[in-house]
Amino acid sequence: MPRKLIKKYMPDEGKLKSNRYLSWLGDHIHDPNLWHLTRKSVSRAFFVGLFCAFIPLPSQMLIAAIAALFVRSNLPISVGLVWLTNPITIPPMFYFAYWIGTLILGVELQQVEFELSLEWFTNGLSQIWLPLILGSLVCSIVSGALGYFMMQRFWVWHVNNSWKKRKNRVNTPAEVCLLHTEDSETEANKPD
Repeated sequence: MPRKLIKKYMPDEGKLKSNRYLSWLGDHIHDPNLWHLTRKSVSRAFFVGLFCAFIPLPSQMLIAAIAALFVRSNLPISVGLVWLTNPITIPPMFYFAYWIGTLILGVELQQVEFELSLEWFTNGLSQIWLPLILGSLVCSIVSGALGYFMMQRFWVWHVNNSWKKRKNRVNTPAEVCLLHTEDSETEANKPD
């Protein structure tokens, strides 16, 4: 199952449960559904993580953790997928979201020079906030839904593929023994 593949890259559950920065979650952190690797919990985690990755706020991981608690998805995967938005991917992802927003609203793209200053946030962001928010919402829903359904399909495909391999492994030695037995019988029945 994909469980083995995913488990290989997951952080240790015990360390996360005892992490002092996660203590604000209280008893909720001990809910086994947040740690199990099932088709439902992993698919939900892909939805939550990819949805939150397109939220244009600095607290995406916190939002993903809280959403994981509510929908009972796998917490480490939900939070980990938010890291798709990192300093390298943020500009193209949010530019794409802004572009989608301008298409939906029917407005023209604004050429805005980004500066890390309070003045830019008050003036520059005020020009693009509506298309950016709308585009981010659309990208969040679409990427979350795609992630959910693709993980569902991948999980089913992987399980079916594992069963086929298992069946082939079980059948192969029996077929070899059967062929070997038939060869022995024909050898014994040959006239001398």
